[in-house]
Amino acid sequence: MCRHLAYLGAETTLRDVVVVPPQGLYEQSWQPRMQKYGTVNADGFGVGWYADGDPQPARYRRAVPIWADASFADVARVTRTRALLAAVRSATEGTSQGEDAAAPYADGPWLFSHNGRLDAWPDGVGALAALLPPAELLRLESRCDSALLWALLRRRLTAGEPAGDAMAAVVAAAAAATEGRFNLLLTDGRTITATAFGDTLFIRETPDSVRVASEPDADGVWTEVPDRTLVTATREAVHLHPLPDRS
Repeated sequence: MCRHLAYLGAETTLRDVVVVPPQGLYEQSWQPRMQKYGTVNADGFGVGWYADGDPQPARYRRAVPIWADASFADVARVTRTRALLAAVRSATEGTSQGEDAAAPYADGPWLFSHNGRLDAWPDGVGALAALLPPAELLRLESRCDSALLWALLRRRLTAGEPAGDAMAAVVAAAAAATEGRFNLLLTDGRTITATAFGDTLFIRETPDSVRVASEPDADGVWTEVPDRTLVTATREAVHLHPLPDRS
């Protein structure tokens, strides 16, 4: 299990979004309040962010707890952005432990994170893996369920499928193949696309920003997203679309 967060809005620092808010993502790494599966998120972390004028995001990922990385505190304090995606990781049993398994995953303008797990990993996800050509399976960034879901989503995005349609299709395929929790989070620096499927998801809107997160911090007013929902959000508007039930 994991916790993740995406932000679009006025220029700010990584520190002000990820570290400073009480009960925010930084604190959720050791004391999540709403996490039903797992107790801490200490198997790694990552942040991806966009610099003005560059559509391709930068990333900082480690295989250590976020609180144990003193260098990140300095990076977060001085790095400014208008869009980011961050995650703290609780690894699924049997998955890779290196920083290559820490979200966000990236390709071109996209950043991706998965909060959840494929319950049948690894032996029972053959039907899902079979949706990828063998060469793409061999190129998975890491040996973990999140990397498989990212490869499936990336394939659709690369083919030109709209992000919301692509994400809904991947969640449907995952739910058909195995039990699990499929909260996905994606951004290209302009739009956030997310799913609530088996775990909590919240949105916070202000006049100059929008946040989508696994659980709220204690700063501002958050709205819970109903389960089985697709979220598409920009700074100007948030839209919710029902996802089909498992059946």
